[in-house]
Amino acid sequence: MVKLLALPFLITYFFTCVPLGNTAATITSCTQTPYPGVCNHFMGNGVNVATSSLALDQTRFSFRDLAIQVTLNQAVQAHRLVSTMDLTSFNERAKLAWNDCLELYQNTISHLNRSKSTNSPLDAQTWLSAAIANHQTCQNGFIDFNLASHLQTLPPMLANFSKLISNSLAINKPTISVTAKQVGNRRLFAHGFPTWLSGSDRKLLQKIGAPLNADIVVAQDGSGNFKTISEAVAAAGGAKRTVIHVKAGVYNENVDIQRSARNIMLIGDGIGATVVTGNKNAQTTTTFRTATFAVVGDGFIARDITFENTAGPQRHQAVALRSGSDFSVFYRCSFKGYQDTLYVYSQRQFYRDCDIYGTVDFIFGDAVAFFQNCNIYIRRPMNSQINTITAQARTDPNENTGIIVHNSRVTAASDLRAVQGSFKNYLGRPWQKYSRTVFMKTGLDGLIEAEGWLPWSGNFGLSSLYYAEHMNTGVGASTGGRVKWGGYHVIDAVEAEKFTVGNFLAGNAWIPGTGVPFDVGL
Repeated sequence: MVKLLALPFLITYFFTCVPLGNTAATITSCTQTPYPGVCNHFMGNGVNVATSSLALDQTRFSFRDLAIQVTLNQAVQAHRLVSTMDLTSFNERAKLAWNDCLELYQNTISHLNRSKSTNSPLDAQTWLSAAIANHQTCQNGFIDFNLASHLQTLPPMLANFSKLISNSLAINKPTISVTAKQVGNRRLFAHGFPTWLSGSDRKLLQKIGAPLNADIVVAQDGSGNFKTISEAVAAAGGAKRTVIHVKAGVYNENVDIQRSARNIMLIGDGIGATVVTGNKNAQTTTTFRTATFAVVGDGFIARDITFENTAGPQRHQAVALRSGSDFSVFYRCSFKGYQDTLYVYSQRQFYRDCDIYGTVDFIFGDAVAFFQNCNIYIRRPMNSQINTITAQARTDPNENTGIIVHNSRVTAASDLRAVQGSFKNYLGRPWQKYSRTVFMKTGLDGLIEAEGWLPWSGNFGLSSLYYAEHMNTGVGASTGGRVKWGGYHVIDAVEAEKFTVGNFLAGNAWIPGTGVPFDVGL
């Protein structure tokens, strides 16, 4: 039996705090949600708010706050029920998937707590999107092992839980207004530090070579504080930035940075010099757990490091790095694998001057993920496989997530180059119904098929997805033969501006302080 975490402050129900009155305003608002029946059941049954919008604004809790609180209550209940499940009918693989669910719902409680308490609707939308990604990933763990029938053993209330998150996303979205303030077209090492990063951290990232003032040094030869990265991460603590210098070497370990380990900066000695490697794969564990390096703690920064998974194409899903870290930045890093190399799991992520290698769906997930000035290398897959660069996983139209590739290059890796005519290569395919991916001003070599994009299964998602291209270059960039799906678009500069760092990632608010160079506009 897993010990249930003590969460008394969460379990106290919200309902008694709401002023009594007519329920008409709640019902009216519920009609505007994706699942009005679920909304009415949880928010219109025994929950009363004032009828007029003015009165509603003057109550202690708005309709938005109430929606998120009700969802939070259900997340706490979901975690409790999953924690106390009878697992006697579960085999070892089913238990691995169940263990994912336990961690994911615990993280969801944190996301919903933050969504409820923030004054920033944009932050709330990011964390609500992460919550829905967690819910989907819990299910994916069972699907990975062909154990979908076990989903019937999970608490029935989880079906309503996903709908409550969707309703919360819909209610919160109209309050979001993001206007990027552009200062010139290019900003290098700009001002505007986020609250979690000091000026000294920014200067540290600007420096060439190893940091002289690292808090912790990792070295395999014993010349540092620790010989493994995992030991160094365990020693890092507190809210302040912890700088860890990982000296050159090949570190064969699986690193897992949990939610409590925030503001860690990992600096290596260069791509190919400092290498973190592993070979876990989906034949032995869930895709979620295959990552050589996984990070959840917010504010993670990595520079000059290679992350790889050497399981090979025959082992299918095998993640090199998984990031669920909000405001995470990867600068001059390399990610090497085959299928599912880079799991841009959730929240806000920025990749600059990075190299990404893979075959099938090798940039995938449900984050707000932005790739700028990166090299994307398609490798040789198994003979029966088709290469797809992206598989974005947005399950709800109101999520603010997507994969954006800007000012980058797509080309064949050395092992594919000589035989690239023998394999088909596409920009992406829709893992989930509202998959969103944009390629802008990126060089596409001739290995990209004329259609550009590949269906997932039949017509699934083809009209509800959002795939777009803007001013790409190269032999593979012609849009004349592209797919005719309802969700595919060739966009102009006005539409493309919505997907720049400044607008889509709201990067002006936090990337400048990291010291990583970035282009705010097109």
